[in-house]
Amino acid sequence: MPKHSPLLRLLLVAALAAASQVHAASDSLVVCSEASPEGFDIVQYTAATTADAAAETVLERLVQFAPGSAEVVPALAERWEIAQDGLSYTFHLRRGVKFHDTAWFSPSRALDADDVLWSFQRQLDPKHAWHGSSLRGYPYAEAMGMAQLIERIEKLDAHRVRFVLRHPEAPFLANMAMAFASIYSAEYAEQLLAAGNTEQLNRLPVGTGPFIFERYAKDAQVRYRANPAYWDGAPRIGKLIFAITPEPNVRQQKLKAGDCQIALYPRPVDIPALKADPDLQVLELDSLLTAYIGINTRRPPLDDVRVRQALNLAFDKDAYLRAQYGEGGASPAVAPYPATLWGHDPQLQGWPRDVERARQLLVEAGHPEGFKLSIWTRPGGGPTNPNPGIGAQMLQADLAAIGIDADIRVFEWGELIKRAKNGEHDLVFMGWAGDNGDPDNFLTPNLSCAAAESGENQAGWCNAAFDRLITQARQVADQATRAALYRQALAIFHEQAPWIALAHPRQFSALRKDVRGFVLSPMGSNNYARVSRP
Repeated sequence: MPKHSPLLRLLLVAALAAASQVHAASDSLVVCSEASPEGFDIVQYTAATTADAAAETVLERLVQFAPGSAEVVPALAERWEIAQDGLSYTFHLRRGVKFHDTAWFSPSRALDADDVLWSFQRQLDPKHAWHGSSLRGYPYAEAMGMAQLIERIEKLDAHRVRFVLRHPEAPFLANMAMAFASIYSAEYAEQLLAAGNTEQLNRLPVGTGPFIFERYAKDAQVRYRANPAYWDGAPRIGKLIFAITPEPNVRQQKLKAGDCQIALYPRPVDIPALKADPDLQVLELDSLLTAYIGINTRRPPLDDVRVRQALNLAFDKDAYLRAQYGEGGASPAVAPYPATLWGHDPQLQGWPRDVERARQLLVEAGHPEGFKLSIWTRPGGGPTNPNPGIGAQMLQADLAAIGIDADIRVFEWGELIKRAKNGEHDLVFMGWAGDNGDPDNFLTPNLSCAAAESGENQAGWCNAAFDRLITQARQVADQATRAALYRQALAIFHEQAPWIALAHPRQFSALRKDVRGFVLSPMGSNNYARVSRP
């Protein structure tokens, strides 16, 4: 064997160390995400960021959406039957699915029907031992009236569960693929309850998903490791890291430097430059996203429809879209969901900019000198609000033109959601990502009377006629009949103006060229179970 000089040996050691580092790096995926998760007990929350951090990594549901679509496919349930009258759904659970083995919990059994019953009864039954564990309630379950819909849940045997409904519900199966329908370990919950430590469920989650939670450094980083026993095959990456990076510019810089391999939600105006970078790839999709300004109808003078219409007439939406999304980054919103979704009314026209008419409406409403209100927004930016500061300033200037003195207030994302749910705002910039490809998902969780009561309806708007129409539409199987009912509901929404509907943005994500298998979802969720790097 030939001998090497000390310098050559040093160079060889350095090369081997570098190769080792490259190998380790290729076994991990760093995602620059736009905001911190609110927690990990997903049934308490509605933010897409939180769903990504809990429901797309740790937790799973009986059914799921096929990658890149709204098609419902098997997940923890390998098959199901729907009764001819639409009043019962029987799910057959996949056998041998293992819960995560962590430093804080070691499961003694595989997933079974008891876990399904626990996960739903906790949300639906006020007498359940865990029902009061959520300080925020169960926003999806409450806003969608799930307790009123589901008559009972039956355990037929260890691997079969039947949901019996009080009335047919057209989007029920798709709703079961949503994050709030995630399945928890009843055994883990029993241990926490016995220890008087129920709050741990929100800090240290356990599920059956492709990734096992490791730790969360608040507002900085969430770390996961691959689940080697995952029923659908272990992920190809060993480590998944969410680097919480609210500023789009910083996400872009980190991506270019290789500090992260995926940068979520770049600003539309930055897309041309990202596409021109030979080291990057850009994915884009016409997704089910809506950007809007919620008008708190519980607060005078915003409880007057004339005032809400005046706000819509005053705002220069075209200028806003150009500033926020550039050319082709979004389409103007007229209704709560985009025109690509069935049930949209092509005859519905957006509010034109008409400052004189807006002033006249304020005079008719008894506010000839205007009034004061607050505009709430977030720092950083995401897909439905790429540049919050500029958007809030544009709204402020347009309202000043009709005599309204608006004060801009900026809150961290989780705080903004919490306080808006409490109804403390006047106007709040918000967004919504459709969860299941059904029009109901934009209307019931955001605009129903039940959602107003729970606080998830940011406008606090409860209109009896609108509510009757969307309730009737959920209970009808025929899509043409449902679409006609939704068109009637949209006409009421437009006339009553509880929102300033802003935009339906295109969805973008920027990736390093070596990332494979990442697929954009029209629902705006991000799943990394099939992502790989060479």
